[in-house]
Amino acid sequence: MRIGVIGIGGVGGYYGGKLATKYAGGSGHEVIFFARGAHLAAIRKDGLKLVTVEGECTVRPAQATDNPAEMGPLDLALFCTKSYGLEEAARAVSGNLGVESVVLPLLNGVDITDRLRAVLPRPAVLYGGVFISSAIQGPGIVKQVAGTGQLFFGPADPADVEKYRPIETLLKDAGIKAELSADALLPLWTKYIFIGPLAGVTSLTGKPFGGVLGGVEERAMVEGMMKEVEAVARRKGVRFPPDIVQASLGKAEAFAPATKTSMQLDYERGNPTELDIFIAYMVEAGEKLGIPVPLHRKVYAELRMRK
Repeated sequence: MRIGVIGIGGVGGYYGGKLATKYAGGSGHEVIFFARGAHLAAIRKDGLKLVTVEGECTVRPAQATDNPAEMGPLDLALFCTKSYGLEEAARAVSGNLGVESVVLPLLNGVDITDRLRAVLPRPAVLYGGVFISSAIQGPGIVKQVAGTGQLFFGPADPADVEKYRPIETLLKDAGIKAELSADALLPLWTKYIFIGPLAGVTSLTGKPFGGVLGGVEERAMVEGMMKEVEAVARRKGVRFPPDIVQASLGKAEAFAPATKTSMQLDYERGNPTELDIFIAYMVEAGEKLGIPVPLHRKVYAELRMRK
């Protein structure tokens, strides 16, 4: 199987690194990194240094390139870009993907699969996501900061789930905590209801988890935004447990008080942000479904002025 990892940032570096380590030379599988800039140059020269909770290693993929023409056809493509670079990356590698190819997106957001299907009509595009915090530490270096490293995925039609069992096996054999699900929308939205409101409120206030959860007004805003996400998700058929909001707040309280969301850090550093998937999406979905989302509207109105 020819496996392309599209975007070698924190997520792509972690999962791509594990795959490339397992399937280096003579395994019958070929792992290809699609990256760019100084990061790509460092990987080509010295390999990818991957630092995880298990230790560190240097990974050398079968190929690392920024040229889709050099990659050749792909059987499996893991999309690990940021949301704002998704369509550009998908268009770049569309010629490498055929009707038998499988696309597995590992981005934040709940509309990523739909967006990819609009650009990539030929391959099968699954639902997917991860529970990990990892980042580029410098050119050619990716470090896992927190999170279990769990990866979940599945098809839109539960009847097709067994078709993708070999991919689950391929991932697990590489030491990845992968789970194929007949209802992948549930873990996707479970992650979203947790991280989206926190991303919005930490970015708006400039406070880390501890400051947000410990402040009366800030905590009320996070909880209220979680309830808005819950309402939209349930209307879309997501089968949340009844205590999803309190469970999500409890999960947040387990993090170190100084924890910051990636979107908060992006605002602090002046980088492009994922305001579109965390906040703007909810504003649009609420409007389409006739569900009030006043807190998301408020956060969006204020944060978009900072872009």
